[in-house]
Amino acid sequence: MFFGKKVLVIGLARSGLATVSFLVKQGARVTANDIKKEEELEGGLQQLKKLPVRLITGDHPPVKQGDYDLIIVSPGVAPTIPPVQEARKLGIPVWSELELAARLIREPIVAVTGTNGKTTTTSLIGHIFQKAGKKAVVAGNIGIPLIQAVEQHRGGIDFWVVEVSSFQLEQVVTFRPKIGVFLNLTPDHLDRHGTLENYGKIKARLFENQGPEDFAVLNMNDAYLRKIAPNLKSRVFWFSRKELPNWGVGVRKDWIVSCFEGREEVICKTSDVEIPGPHNLENALAAVGAALLAGIDKKVIREGLATFPGVAHRLELVRIVNGIKFVNDSKGTNPESVLNALEAFPEEEIILIAGGRAKGSDFRKLALRIKERVKAVVLLGEARPLIKDALHQVGYRKVCEVSSLEEAVRTAAELAQPGDVVLLSPACASWDMFRDFEERGNLFKELVRAL
Repeated sequence: MFFGKKVLVIGLARSGLATVSFLVKQGARVTANDIKKEEELEGGLQQLKKLPVRLITGDHPPVKQGDYDLIIVSPGVAPTIPPVQEARKLGIPVWSELELAARLIREPIVAVTGTNGKTTTTSLIGHIFQKAGKKAVVAGNIGIPLIQAVEQHRGGIDFWVVEVSSFQLEQVVTFRPKIGVFLNLTPDHLDRHGTLENYGKIKARLFENQGPEDFAVLNMNDAYLRKIAPNLKSRVFWFSRKELPNWGVGVRKDWIVSCFEGREEVICKTSDVEIPGPHNLENALAAVGAALLAGIDKKVIREGLATFPGVAHRLELVRIVNGIKFVNDSKGTNPESVLNALEAFPEEEIILIAGGRAKGSDFRKLALRIKERVKAVVLLGEARPLIKDALHQVGYRKVCEVSSLEEAVRTAAELAQPGDVVLLSPACASWDMFRDFEERGNLFKELVRAL
């Protein structure tokens, strides 16, 4: 399929490196490119140098007719860069790594997108499938490039459970999940996508190639998803934590109930869901919907919900020190996710550690909720003045500014009293100070364990 093809891979982070490795093994003639200089690129570059690859760093190469048969871009690469624009004018295909991998998959794909909750929901679906004895590969934006997983797993797969981001969906062509899950849409990545409407349209490309035999699992309480539902070609299966849909899964009193093919069935109590917070109940309902549509028995689903421990860096209890809970929510990279995190601790006083690199977010709604719920805020990173200004505009002054995560943890520990929660939920990306949210969360955990 790729033997002898001239392929330009742009972006040499995790998915780019996995793509290069795969294509070289397929016999492609690969040019690997990154705008960063060689010394700025991290692990993996030395391995790349051992491969028969043309390496260009520090700038993008021009794209002329005959230079390349295919261009594959990593999620972090914007579609506005010159090589992508030039390729489009010349009719050269431009794919994401997601598109490349999906073309090699024959088994059913369950794909999960949304602004918040993707990783938790994807992991929970995989957990339920594995409880059911299904061989399910969990990959994608969750941290394992899908192309890497495709290369590692040859046959015998029942389901591919894939977390997909808007960045990956920008460059899909034929990608078609059997079950597509869209959790919610709130402002995020507006520095790249411009408007919420455009961001939503890109996310909705999840359903672009689906047909009547496919399924769209949608949040009934999200206005954008209600708006797009009538235009989808696939069958819509709703989930809601506020009601029971006519065809879907929802909540009646304290029970999770499905209304599936004309029958109502009780799945379990809402309290059986192990992961905390109302937003995680929504994530659980979405996972239940996907599992039911995949033919998983409700007893197995119940067991999966009760035994799923959650994911790292998402409301992860690190340690209790002198009666103070330290919680790592480093994956909370936008204001809406922080609002969800605050709701997970309805009784406790909260010391919030926030800040990082803003992504075009509006912090005003979060500031109002902080004023109601948060005892003190410790701010760090590039977005410090933006968040501080939003807090001051609503009359909130309990703000400490620090220059490092070490100082933030120390300051928050000093401000907290027994019974309080110190919550790292940054509302921002990590890229001003860290490689990714995982590095930030891992350092937070190290610092807390050292207290």
